[in-house]
Parts: sequence; C-alpha cells; structure tokens
Amino acid sequence: MPTEEIRVNGTVQGVGFRPTVYRLAKACGLRGDVCNDGQGVLIKVSGSEEEITKFIARLQTECPPLAKINQIIRTPYEGELKFDNFVISTSVSNAIKTEITPDAATCSQCQQEIFDPFSRFYRYPFTNCTHCGPRLSIIRAIPYDRCNTSMSAFAICPECAKEYHDVENRRFHAQPVACYVCGPTAWLERADGKSVTASMFSMLDDVDAVCTLLQKGEIVAIKGLGGIHLACDATQETVVQKLRQRKRRYYKPFALMARDIEVIEEYCTVNAKEKELLASSAAPIVLLQATGKKVVASSIASGQNSLGFMLPYTPLHHLILRRMNRPIVLTSGNLADEPQCIDNQEARNKLGTIADYFLFHNREIINRVDDSVVRVTGNKAQTIRRARGYAPAPISLPPGFHNVPQILAMGSELKNTFCLLREGEAIISQHLGDLENAAAFNAYQETLNLYLNLFEHQPKIITFDKHPEYLSSKLGKQLAKTNQIPIHQIQHHHAHIAACMAENEIPLDSPPILGIALDGLGYGDDGTLWGGEFLLADYRKFQRLATFKPVVMIGGEQAIYQPWRNTYAQLIAANLWDDCQQQYADLEIIKFLKNKPLNLLNQLIEKKINSPPASSVGRLFDAVAAAIGIYRDECSYEGQAAIAMEAIVDVSSLNNHKETPIYPFNFSFSDSIYCIDPRPMWQALLNDLQQQIPEPVIAAKFHKGLANAIVEMVKYLCQENLINQVALTGGVFQNCILLEQVTKRLQTLGIKVLTHSLVPANDGGLSLGQAVIAAAQLIH
Repeated sequence: MPTEEIRVNGTVQGVGFRPTVYRLAKACGLRGDVCNDGQGVLIKVSGSEEEITKFIARLQTECPPLAKINQIIRTPYEGELKFDNFVISTSVSNAIKTEITPDAATCSQCQQEIFDPFSRFYRYPFTNCTHCGPRLSIIRAIPYDRCNTSMSAFAICPECAKEYHDVENRRFHAQPVACYVCGPTAWLERADGKSVTASMFSMLDDVDAVCTLLQKGEIVAIKGLGGIHLACDATQETVVQKLRQRKRRYYKPFALMARDIEVIEEYCTVNAKEKELLASSAAPIVLLQATGKKVVASSIASGQNSLGFMLPYTPLHHLILRRMNRPIVLTSGNLADEPQCIDNQEARNKLGTIADYFLFHNREIINRVDDSVVRVTGNKAQTIRRARGYAPAPISLPPGFHNVPQILAMGSELKNTFCLLREGEAIISQHLGDLENAAAFNAYQETLNLYLNLFEHQPKIITFDKHPEYLSSKLGKQLAKTNQIPIHQIQHHHAHIAACMAENEIPLDSPPILGIALDGLGYGDDGTLWGGEFLLADYRKFQRLATFKPVVMIGGEQAIYQPWRNTYAQLIAANLWDDCQQQYADLEIIKFLKNKPLNLLNQLIEKKINSPPASSVGRLFDAVAAAIGIYRDECSYEGQAAIAMEAIVDVSSLNNHKETPIYPFNFSFSDSIYCIDPRPMWQALLNDLQQQIPEPVIAAKFHKGLANAIVEMVKYLCQENLINQVALTGGVFQNCILLEQVTKRLQTLGIKVLTHSLVPANDGGLSLGQAVIAAAQLIH
C-alpha cells in the first residue's frame, strides 16, 4: 500500500490545521500521523493512491479559515508506518522556516459563547479558539505552542484541557485556550489609586463597568490585545477635548470603535468592500466617509471628511461595547511620539495623568502591535498602516526571487517597518512608528531582535536607506560591522517603486517600468532632497528621468510643520513675489506672509542656511493648502494640511471638465532630466484667490491640474522610452483624489497602472523595496 510523506508550508500552525488534517485523513480512510515542526506541518499517510489524492484535494479546499497553504510537497515514505489509525503527534523542533499567524479577531462562535448565559465562557473576556485570538502579540518562540507564549503563565484547567485534547473540538490545540477557572483575569483600577469595584456601578463585572464609565464621560485606559488604548465616549465633545489636552494630541484624528456595523452606518457611508474589511479576521481601522445621519464630537477628526472606524476584535471589547449604542474613541495609550504602552506598571506611570481609570489584565503582551489602518479606493483596499491582523503574514515574492539568501532590510526613519527576506518570501514587521523618539527607537531594536530570534534569521546582507542620518541606517551599519555582514544602501524612491513592483508580482528580470514616487522627502543620489520623481526602474537600477522643480525648504524641518514657509518659497522660486506685493497685496496669504520676518528668510535662502532645495510634492501640497487658508500657520503632523485640502475638494468641480478649468504646469528640460514647474499654477491660483473663487473649487482645480501634469509627463516618457507600465507610489498617493485622477487618465491611455494594496504607499512599505533591490543586485 502506498505510503507518503506530505510537507505543507505556509500559515499552518496555530490555526486548527492539524485537526483538519486529522478529520480529513480519517474521512479518507488513511493511517499515519501529523505534527508541527520548524518548517510547517509534516504528514505521513498510508492508503491507496486514490485515497491519498482525495485527501490532498480536500485539504486544499477545506483549509481552516486562518490557514494559508503556500506549498504541498509529496514524496514516497521509505520508512515503516506503525499506525493502526491516524493520530496527531507532538511538535518537533528543527530548523525554523514556518510562519507566525497574525492576531485574529474573535470568531462568530466565540462571540456567541461570551453572550450565552449557559456557556462556560459566558462574559469571559479572553475566550478564543483555533479560529481566532492572540498569536503574534503573545509569542516568544516557535513552534507556536502554549509553552512558547505568555499563556504559559496559566496552568490549564481540566475542562479546558479536555477541549484542548479533543480533536473534534474547536479548541483542539488552541494554545491560548482559557476560561474563568484557569485563564487571565481583568480588573478595574482608579488612576488616583483609590479602590474601585464593579458593585459601585451596579454592574455585572469590571469589564461591564467600563461601559458605564465611558457613558459618564470618563477616560479609561484599556489593556487590549497588542497594547493599551485610551477610550472615551466619541459623542461627548467635552471628554474628547479633555483627552486631547491631557494627551497633548491636539489635532491628529482619533480612531473609533463601534459595537457593530449598524452603529457605524449611523455616522458613515459603508460600501460592501468596506464592510468586508471591517468584519474580516484582521479587523482593521477602515477610513470611511463621514456622511451618516449622526455626527461624532467635532474634534474627533477636525478638518477631515472621513472617520476611522473599527469593530471590536477581542471578547473584552465586545463585552465593553455590548450596551454602548454609540462609538467610542480608541486611541493608542502612549505619550506623544512614544510607542504604545503594553505593561501595566508602565501604563500606571505614563498614563496616570491622562486616564481616569485603568482596565488591566494579567496576560503579558510580548509583541506590541498597533491597529492596522486601511481605506478603499476604487474598490481596492489600500493599506495605510500594516500591523494587527496583517503582520507578520509573509508576502510571496515574484518569480525569480525564490533562491535568495536571507536579507535584513532596516526600513525608514518615519512610519518604520523592517523586513526579513528568506526563500521567496518577505516577512514585514508590524508598523513601528517614527524612530526620532528614543523610546520608539528602543522598541524598534527590541522588536528587531525578537523577529531575528523568532525566525532564526541570519542575514547575509543588511540593507538600508541612503540617508546618512536615519537611525535605522546607522543601526544597520552597526549591525553589519559587528557581524561582518555586507551592506547595501538603497535610494529612497527606488525602494518605493521596487516595493510596488514586488507586491504586484513583477518578475525579477522584467524590463524597466516607469515609477512615479511622490512623497515628503528622500535622500537623492545627488545629495539633495527628492520627493517628486519619475524613475525608469527595475529591481537592480534606476534612471531619473523627470522631477518637480526643487524649491527650498526655509528652515529645514520647520517647513514640514509651518506650511506658509513653503508658500513663500514657492512664490520666490516662481519669481512672483514682486507681483504679489503689487497685484495681490489684498490677499490674506500675502498679508500673512508680509508679517513674517521676510528679510531674515531671504538671507537664509540666499546664503543657503538650513534651507535645502527639495523636489517634494508633499511640500507643494502644503504650500497650496496654506495659500488658500488651510493650516497656514502651523501643522501638528506631516501631511495635515494636504489631508485637509483633499477633504474640502468640491466634487462637482472635480468631475466637471468643461466648466472647471485645470491649473497649468510648465515642462522644461535641463541637466539631462525633465522638470515640472508649478509657476503657471501659482499665477492662476493667485488670480482665483483675487476673484474670491471658493477654496473647495481651488482645491479641485489644483488636484486636477497636478494629475494632468503627471499624466502629460508620463505620456511623453512612456513614448520616449517605449514603456507601457507605471507604478504609483509614495505617501502623496495616499491622496485618493490624486490617485484616482491619475489612474483613470493613464488607464484611458492604455497604460497599465500598478498601485499599492498589501503594503503602504508611504514609508511603511520602504523595507520591502529595500529588501528586493538588495536581493536582485545580489542575484545579478
């Protein structure tokens, strides 16, 4: 009788894969065993050829919900199988090549149990099974067994053990399985240290009491799955303002959580794709149009027309929101620019002056994992922040990358992720934030060490951004020197384009495509700051074909947070300042600029003091926003003015091509590259301001004009270089209007357009690009 060894690679541990194998093998009349090991799942079976083939087919079609099979390898088994039946064997430790499953939102069956008074899991806030629950956030090592997670602190009780060992049960080998008798517990504390009990609120328990506290206008720090959040009632302006003041986060939008989609639909329009994302096992924050019948507190997302909503993704959150008929704020529990707190005592120390109450639990969070953020553009999901629910699920690399050595890519300075490349797949870390803050940089190093150990990753190359001052680049150099590993330095915008190519499965040896990388800033090959680039690129090299006209950033980084600086710099660069003082002296923006120390600013420009030229389209957006009065004086985070300008765009002007003209841009050629010059756009915009054209119409004309300029440049470059494929990347392409305008126009011309979906268009996707470029150069 044929006997085979079947190797299954992919996301196959901790997802109920072995019970499925067991059930199907029994149903197919096979003998043998299945076990987890460092490479995934190993199955040995004995049966007829027909039975084994049927078993393999059913394994692929009846795969558990959280599992993902990458590869099944069948080989004849030469040994002797001493099994009379089919069994599940214990895990085997060997070379680690398997995957770690992302944390998954509570499944529908567990949801039913926590609200069923006759279930032993009734109101238990840590209920889970093989189809849901914590994974990355609690794991210390693989194989994914309970002893390698923070659940090892809890001795399993007989009833849970019975389900854990019952192969027919949904909790068979569910490593975090727990109940009231044996599992973690949650409790409420007052921030001022005074005692508190649920009975004080006449509530069922401490978790239920949180709902009452939120309804009363209190701020509660809640320890969740991958970190601690700060929560309050999203409809009470007073408490939202209080949270902003205490957290010193004055403008950046807050994320919201609602009990169910019906509550969300009272505040936002939700299409089918958005509902699918909200209800998925990843349960991300989804950016939705705020066009519902009800409104949240005005300071939730001031200056924006969208809200970021998520659904409860743990039993704890389901229980808190059960009685809550309106949304709550659920924002990261951290001090400004620091990583999210994950430890109880750390939270008491750091959040004690922000929160009124704490809801803690005693399950340790090993890996800090923020909430993911996505939006839907053109019925396609666009990842803004890749974290809980998505990381560290690997991304399969395109053809040609399957035999690359292990590579570590260090990522960016802002919105950092790092990437481990191995055997045809990229494992990208969860979003780790901006490394400028010391605490964030420390957390980055801790997470990097954890990943290297978890995956037993021993990089043969370390790759990082060319910017010499990025902390990730400095750390990469240090690691390479210490371990005597070769380094590869990758240009910022080439990495953006390569990331877009990789996630769109462009094969390694494909001919070059045209990449358009628009972002804030990146270190250019010529030592200047780039940010509006047209590169003819493949994975190994690139040629800079065109750019936006460089304009100085007066005061360097200050220009990012004071948009008016960019407006003045643009007007100076366009030789329009004299005209402004004569023809447009009555405009608000001109009056505003005249009150600034222009003599000093002019000296900074002339003497090239802390005023580097940059071709940044992000700064161009800032300049236009400030000119029409949006966050003119100051922004609290990069891109705030640009996001606000996108929000006010007049849709009818945007779609009316006959009556609403577009702003013109000039094209020139010098120093071997083409250049887009916004000078005529500024002239037209100043005229519109003088004629008191409404700001939403001006914003629409700017978006259309910019999209038109990009498309015109693409048309010319595609014809000149005989290419027909374009990648749109960089943080500026998170602007839905610009992305849609450019995409539609290019597709109308018959040009294939690549955009991001799996990784962010912003710097969060940079590590993937760095990794594949280094791999391609090595293969060469």
